[in-house]
Amino acid sequence: MTWWAVVRFLHVLSAALWVGGQLTVSLVVLPLARRLLDEERRGGLLKAVGQRFGVFTVAVFLPVQVATGVAIAMHKGVTWASLAEPGYGRVLAAKLLVFCLVMVAAGLHGWATGVGRAVFARVMALGALAGSVVVVLFATALPYT
Repeated sequence: MTWWAVVRFLHVLSAALWVGGQLTVSLVVLPLARRLLDEERRGGLLKAVGQRFGVFTVAVFLPVQVATGVAIAMHKGVTWASLAEPGYGRVLAAKLLVFCLVMVAAGLHGWATGVGRAVFARVMALGALAGSVVVVLFATALPYT
């Protein structure tokens, strides 16, 4: 196993934890919380889950994704100009654009939740989740080089 295999593994593992966490909360935790808990307990649980996921995002996910992503790009010789080239460059550019939009949506979700804007928070959560799945789609579409 090479050093670059470890870097790619950390990049993929971190992304899997992020997207998998979003899917788990959305598809497993939320429906159960709505069905089994009263409004007060549900709110407390979801607030705690959201805060913990936010800490994970800032302390683990973002640093690992940025560090490993930049390292992989440098290793592959990616330049700003190459992001406009067909194939790997354009797919990577699309992935990066959607990733940035996902991070904005996730941040807005956290803000909206904190100030009590439930509908906007939900829209941003769904946007972040859908965008995260699109990021994974673009990642799998990157041509192997």
